[in-house]
Amino acid sequence: MDISTVIGLVVGISLISFAILSGSSFSAFVDAPSMMIVIGGAFAAALISFPLRNVLGVAKVVKNCFFSKPANPMGLITDMVGYAEVARRDGILSLESLTKDIKDEFVVSGIQMAVDGTDPELIEQIMSNELEAVADRHADGKALFDNIGKYAPAFGMIGTLIGLVKMLQAMDDPSAIGPAMAVALLTTLYGALLANLVALPLADKLSLRSEEEMRLKMIVIRGVMAIQSGDNPRVVEQKLKTFLPYKLRSEGSKAQAA
Repeated sequence: MDISTVIGLVVGISLISFAILSGSSFSAFVDAPSMMIVIGGAFAAALISFPLRNVLGVAKVVKNCFFSKPANPMGLITDMVGYAEVARRDGILSLESLTKDIKDEFVVSGIQMAVDGTDPELIEQIMSNELEAVADRHADGKALFDNIGKYAPAFGMIGTLIGLVKMLQAMDDPSAIGPAMAVALLTTLYGALLANLVALPLADKLSLRSEEEMRLKMIVIRGVMAIQSGDNPRVVEQKLKTFLPYKLRSEGSKAQAA
């Protein structure tokens, strides 16, 4: 589980709840029509903007924000260097027996093409195309939350206008002014919270997850190309470490030395 996402949501909700409960009742900030306008309106806008399958798959997208496995680029580099050592020592055909124990299908696909003697340019093209396809799928998930973050405040303003119209119509009835004003103000609050505490932060987390996965897949592509070209394992390691920040490179070197 991504603990930072959970902590961020808990802290944000707790601070807002504390501000609400300080000198006021929680029920004063609960209004069903306002929620319907903001949440229902943002969902309707998403349905208009995206295919139904994208909207129905939102739960799977949210799951990636909370339950995504942490990226381990140094571990992947170590594995790729190990494959390079086997290919250098026993020949590239010996890698075929290792593919059954590799869980990453992207790695298996690349190594299998190298073992089959596929042209290097074709290998790179095929793997790059798959990389782009994955990036497009990630972009679709992020775009859905960007869309919600964009339209939620707008529907908050729509709710505010509805509440103001009701309030103006009820100026001769003082008892109706309060509920109408509540709708006017709470829809703006709900829209801002949905956009800035949920939708947009989740979109940014999805973008971060996508960048991490793209980095890992680029390491695989460069590793497969280096293995096929018969590079020395030390050269393979140096090539792949260029994808890492200097801090991770030094930590990885210390771990290997230990």
